Amino acid sequence: MNHSLLRNTALFADLDEAQLGRVAEICREQTYRSGETIFREGEPGNRLFIIVSGSVRISRDIPNAGEEALAVLKPGTCFGEMSVLDRSERSTDAIAAEDCVVATITRPDLEMLLEFDKELAYVVLRSFVRMLSGRLRATNDNLRTFLAMSMF
Repeated sequence: MNHSLLRNTALFADLDEAQLGRVAEICREQTYRSGETIFREGEPGNRLFIIVSGSVRISRDIPNAGEEALAVLKPGTCFGEMSVLDRSERSTDAIAAEDCVVATITRPDLEMLLEFDKELAYVVLRSFVRMLSGRLRATNDNLRTFLAMSMF
């Protein structure tokens, strides 16, 4: 796994070279063809993903409306981490928007790494919190906009 890709991923950006090397050791690459499902909403989440090349569409199925695309993610973006952290089901679908390569890290591998290296764990978990806080703020802003529009 390429250290520069990991360094450009929000989750691992603050790690030093040795720590990046430990993360790279537990990454496994996987290839998906355009339109192929990476995971579905409701499935158990046992690994996170980092886009190496290509793009991934994050979406939800809206009853009586079809697929609602929430985001199209580009290389260097991490996704699927919520289920890894809280051991819950996937909250969205992830579909290859084009041919793509992703690096995956399984929950057991990540947990073992975080348990083994407390300093690395502190840095990664702080990055998780920043990333999830940013997403929560964006969701709050979107909700505020939606509510304001629904009043008219």
